[in-house]
Amino acid sequence: MNIAGQQQKRFLSIHEYLLMELLQKNGVKTHLVKASPRLARKHIPSLRTSAQVLAGGRGKGTFDSGWKGGVRTIFSPHEAQMFAEKALGHKLVTKQMGAAGKSQGPVMVASSQGGVDIESVATENPEAILQLPIDINKGADRAAVKDLAKRMGFTPKCVDQATDKMIKLYELFMEQDATMVEINPMTESANHKVISMDAKINFDDNAEFRQHEVYGLRDITQEDPREVAAAKCNLNYIGLDGSIGCLVNGAGLAMSTMDIIKLHGGEPANFLDVGGGATAEQVTEAFKIISSDPRVTTIFTNIFGGIMSCRVIAQGIIAAASTLKLQIPLVVRLQGTEVDDAKKLVAEFGLRIITSNDLDDAASKSVKLNKMVNMTRAAKINVSFELLV
Repeated sequence: MNIAGQQQKRFLSIHEYLLMELLQKNGVKTHLVKASPRLARKHIPSLRTSAQVLAGGRGKGTFDSGWKGGVRTIFSPHEAQMFAEKALGHKLVTKQMGAAGKSQGPVMVASSQGGVDIESVATENPEAILQLPIDINKGADRAAVKDLAKRMGFTPKCVDQATDKMIKLYELFMEQDATMVEINPMTESANHKVISMDAKINFDDNAEFRQHEVYGLRDITQEDPREVAAAKCNLNYIGLDGSIGCLVNGAGLAMSTMDIIKLHGGEPANFLDVGGGATAEQVTEAFKIISSDPRVTTIFTNIFGGIMSCRVIAQGIIAAASTLKLQIPLVVRLQGTEVDDAKKLVAEFGLRIITSNDLDDAASKSVKLNKMVNMTRAAKINVSFELLV
């Protein structure tokens, strides 16, 4: 028995009609969408656009009803009602979402043949995998869940029990911000009791702020200690297998930094985004986390100061170098807000840092320095930074 979101993403995407409300609250005039054929006809004077699908390419999409075009121009209340009837409640397929169309929410997945190797069952006997999509606006429909329990093979004496349990599992899924609730097996005992004999639940880490009780149950001994330390400092850190530590502001820039390191033949040791409003203390903690990885032999700091001040990064670098007595070579690229002040701070402190204004050049130097350090470590030879300047 499994309840999960059909498409899980790491970013938040909101329906356009809700965004219209958000814009209106912030003083941006909009025209709100009314989501039923009857209301579409009634409110046609204020209806301009319609978009209830979280995907692009809607204008050229096709509904599962065969109706073409997810965005239509309408000229009368009658057309508004007619087009709404053709579209609302149907699945829209566009080039951006693939042939399966846009999933609409959680789904219950169940099988009487579950167990250790359910993947083989799905391949060899797909009919044995039962699915029940759920409309999050309406919740789990009891009649539909009861039918699912019957198809799973529960005896008449246990069907209502199984139905109750599955509905409660769905309610837990929603209330606890879960991304998956799995019971394997959910079984019927000899005295006709439905028993959940196993549990696996994954929770959306974006909901930690409102799920304090759940997150208070974490066993951090099972997690990467670097990631635990980073989370305590509100840093976004993911450990990788390379030896070039990365400290970057902004997730997009961090990913681009890892890409360009690999382009030059290096391997990043981590993803670390200090965010747009990091303090010098957070930057120091970031260096502490990166340098705690024994595989890291070079650190590449890549900062583009927009909201983030390059001066703050410089202060963090100086604090880290002082308190941690960093022996790991640093390559630093700083551009943007207060960059001249930042460079002056670094220069006055006298840190042995390789600097570059160009991203490609900085990445190239990081990889070259990293390879040099790795080759000379075994021979215990000191690396000359000046060779790369």
